[in-house]
Amino acid sequence: MKWNITPPDPALAAAIQHKIDTKTKPLGALGQLESLAQQVALVQQTLTPELRRPHVLIFAADHGIAQDGVSQYPPEVTHQMVRNFASGGAAINVFCRQNGLGLTIVDAGVRGSLTDLPAVRHEKLAEGTQNFAHTPAMTAAQCADALGRGARLADELHATGCNVLGLGEMGIGNTASAAVLMHLLTGRPLAECVGRGTGLDAAGVARKLAILTQAVAAHPALDPADPLAVLATFGGFEIAQLCGAMLRAAERRMLLLIDGFIASAALLVAARLAPAVLNYCVFCHESGEQGHRLLLAELGGQPLLRLGLRLGEGTGCALAYPLVQAAVNFLNEMASFASAGVSDDSGT
Repeated sequence: MKWNITPPDPALAAAIQHKIDTKTKPLGALGQLESLAQQVALVQQTLTPELRRPHVLIFAADHGIAQDGVSQYPPEVTHQMVRNFASGGAAINVFCRQNGLGLTIVDAGVRGSLTDLPAVRHEKLAEGTQNFAHTPAMTAAQCADALGRGARLADELHATGCNVLGLGEMGIGNTASAAVLMHLLTGRPLAECVGRGTGLDAAGVARKLAILTQAVAAHPALDPADPLAVLATFGGFEIAQLCGAMLRAAERRMLLLIDGFIASAALLVAARLAPAVLNYCVFCHESGEQGHRLLLAELGGQPLLRLGLRLGEGTGCALAYPLVQAAVNFLNEMASFASAGVSDDSGT
């Protein structure tokens, strides 16, 4: 699958920066909101950006590696949490309602039937991935299918007028998958990539690291320079569908709100396939998961929030969205020195 992502044309950058600098404030006084306003305006290629029909996609799937005890919670929690999402009782439901974001829950590969839930989009590839400690998590065909399904969901939202897409996930065991993806695609030691996940203690993290070290060794022929092979071998169905949604949304020039460690690992794969995707990404927060700070540095991301979150679900996207709104609103509505009749000694 070929991804045709064009970086925003920088021709407007100087005009956008001039508009920011001539607002009634000292230069740079709104800090990171100023660079965020610049980014949104460049993505939309306009001096007056507009946020339309913001939406969060949650991709959920089970992981074979969870059977080896890499999580504090049993695998059936994935299924149970999807039902919680569908009934409106999870943190992401609360924050989306609070901040006016649409929400779609996607069954990318959850064990057990969810067809009785009309609120769930059914894109199940299988009843969870295989256990990558022994065999690749998915076939190359399943990986390509997952990318395509995620892309189609982004297309559908774009067709409704949505131009802001938040990306979240749910899947017991998926921090293990994300840690191995990070390790192989960045070359960082696995110990720097493995963290507590849903709340492992020190002994649990050590056990998780040992299991994942053995799992990586079980695939000696894998080429770390081939991101699709790495994704198929160690990824999850929800991670692959996230990746496809990110790539297609960037093709459609949508603004991408990136959640925590797992979503960032999906973005890492996407960026290895099409580096220009990073131009469209707002990094919503720095997770409490150990590897996320290093992964953000690898991706060149400056997080908007540092709240110690490690929940996933797209919660960081929903919490950070008001800051995106604030950036757009000050750019569009704040007076300039000229319009307000305020003296400007900044030299702009």
